[in-house]
Amino acid sequence: MSDTFTVTLPSGANWTPSFVAALDEEKCIGCGRCFKVCPRGVLELVGLNEDGGRVRVDPDEDDGDEEYEKKVMTIAHQELCIGCTACAKICPKKCYTHAAAVLEPSD
Repeated sequence: MSDTFTVTLPSGANWTPSFVAALDEEKCIGCGRCFKVCPRGVLELVGLNEDGGRVRVDPDEDDGDEEYEKKVMTIAHQELCIGCTACAKICPKKCYTHAAAVLEPSD
């Protein structure tokens, strides 16, 4: 039987964090709001070329010489997510899905 990861807060209340599970790239407009509020570096902005391939986007460069059709956010380091859901709260297109972490039983 599996249990979900739950934290007991100093108040004694239980909190079950919801970690980023998926991002709908079809809905994403690449605005970068979620990237700016993520405190842990979970997300990365990439460009999609006309064939659907991913192209690295340098956030410090201008978009003058674009090699991509559109920008989208991706989940680059899911393991760094702390379950704050700031990305989902600020996303204007509601692209994010979060889920509780399931603990596997130890032997």
